[in-house]
Amino acid sequence: MAMQTKEFTYDVRLEDGGVMLADGEGAIDAPAVWKPDHFLVAALLTCTLEGLRYHAERAGLEASGRGDGHALITKRETDDRYAVVEIVAAYEIALEPDPGDDRTAELLFKAERDCFVGASLTTEPEYRWKVNGRAVSARAAPS
Repeated sequence: MAMQTKEFTYDVRLEDGGVMLADGEGAIDAPAVWKPDHFLVAALLTCTLEGLRYHAERAGLEASGRGDGHALITKRETDDRYAVVEIVAAYEIALEPDPGDDRTAELLFKAERDCFVGASLTTEPEYRWKVNGRAVSARAAPS
C-alpha cells in the first residue's frame, strides 16, 4: 500500500487591500507601500527560519535570530517576462548550545532544503548565514 503524502492547504482572502485568513481572522495590516513582492521576500525569510528552528529543536538546540531579504525583479532574458531573477536571504542566528560549524552547516542545509517557499521559486535563493557570530555555509551531512 502506498504511503499517504502529507498535504497542507492555506486559504487567504484579499479584501479592499487587506490580507487575512479565509475565515476573516489574522488580518495583516501592512502599510500601503508593501507590494506582493515584499510578501514573497518575507515568506522566504520566515519559512527558512521556521525550518531552522524545527531542525534545531529536533537536535536539542534553540535557534533565534533575524533575517534580511532582497529580491531583484526584472525581465528575464529567456521569455521577456518580469520575474524574480535574484533573491537573497541573510540571517544572523544564535544556536544554543553552539553545535560547532559542521553540525551547524547540516542544520542550515536542512532549513534551506525544507523551506517550500524557496523550493517553489524558479530562481534559487542565495542564503547567507552568520551563526553565533561566525559566517557558516550550509552543506549536507556526509553520507
